[in-house]
Amino acid sequence: MHANFEGGAGGEGAGFSASIPPMRGAALKAAVAASLAGLLFGFDTAVISGVTEALRQHFALSATGLGIAVSSALWGTLVGASVAGRLGDSLGSRRVLIWIGIAYLISALGSALANGMGLFVAFRFLGGLAIGGSSVLAPVYISEVSAAARRGRLVAMFQFNIVAGILLAYCSNWLLALAFPADIAWRAKLGVAALPALFFALMLPGIPESPRWLAAKGRAAAARDAADRLGIEAPAVASTDQSDTKLDWRRHRRPILLALAIAAFNQLSGINAILYYLNDIFAAAGFTGVSADLQAVVIGLTNLIATMVAMTVIDRVGRRPLLLTGAVGTTIALAGVAAIYATGQGAALLLPLLVLFIAAFAFSQGAVIWVYLSEIFPTPVRARGQALGSTTHWVLNAAISFAFPVVAQFTQSLPFVVFALAMAVQAVVVWRFFPETRGVDLDELAARLSA
Repeated sequence: MHANFEGGAGGEGAGFSASIPPMRGAALKAAVAASLAGLLFGFDTAVISGVTEALRQHFALSATGLGIAVSSALWGTLVGASVAGRLGDSLGSRRVLIWIGIAYLISALGSALANGMGLFVAFRFLGGLAIGGSSVLAPVYISEVSAAARRGRLVAMFQFNIVAGILLAYCSNWLLALAFPADIAWRAKLGVAALPALFFALMLPGIPESPRWLAAKGRAAAARDAADRLGIEAPAVASTDQSDTKLDWRRHRRPILLALAIAAFNQLSGINAILYYLNDIFAAAGFTGVSADLQAVVIGLTNLIATMVAMTVIDRVGRRPLLLTGAVGTTIALAGVAAIYATGQGAALLLPLLVLFIAAFAFSQGAVIWVYLSEIFPTPVRARGQALGSTTHWVLNAAISFAFPVVAQFTQSLPFVVFALAMAVQAVVVWRFFPETRGVDLDELAARLSA
């Protein structure tokens, strides 16, 4: 890998500051529709936090049984992320996203109405398949239907909707708990996701298939029609041998390494372990009286605001500056948390440091990961490349989330020391090896990374 490309020197990168033609309504509708997969992704991931006690009581679950119920969606996510890329490259991202929307709908209704543990796990697993597929195909589709100058902001809508979905799930859980008795509230919390799932599934048939995917399949007329509808330049039609390209280490070594690196660092920050065990983290520092609901809302709002800020600058300052800034911020915050646990001093700084961590993460890796993964692979293998990065993300998510409480029971500071060191390493790796992709045409980018 080389250190970086020429930031915006030439091509579409250099022209970003010039006037940009107005976006067509069809292009915005396509990006917004696909990004709603992120809302369902975030909501479905977070909603389970509000029903764990009800599940334990309703199904008479042991600790192991509850772990199976909660983790069933995660295992589905791993499977969904690993298979979605091949389906997307073969059938088209839009077509597969329609089936993903239907899966979200069935999962929400099935989980809410399940009368047995087996059915509940099966429907949550189906929801996990949808989450994994969303994490692969929604960013790919948005990237391929967006003009280069707007691509970062539009793909970042997916991440914005993820954090919005998480916050919406927290608020929905709270409101429904007030509105219904406990034996009904947990079903309402899970079932309410059917409404946005239905809306998502109904919007997708009205948007065009990706012109780049059509061109990669040799469908020139359809690719031109879709591009005209979206107001973007029609891509060149691939030859048959190009459209049958496989993800290959010799040909795609650099984008593969970049995908593995950004996905690994995303989870080595400890983001999901910290969110999953937030209450335990505060309790270990002596905050036994702090409201769990208030903590969740503060963290959720910070996540949302920082993501919104990142969306406004990602196409102006680029991906690398955000990643570098975030790496420094998360390193400082995590080192501070580690010091609090190691010394037993400064507990009052724990919440500010965790807010700093969430803000730095959301401003950088949170906003950039899905954008970057969707940009660095050539069109014929883009969905499979995104699947590689997404699967790496979810595997490490599962591993780190499992290991965190095991390690923390012996020493609370060690996990945060490891996370801080990983973020310091990330800063060096991004500075040395990550190319800037802002404003670069996807075909040009693929050619550069294959050189």
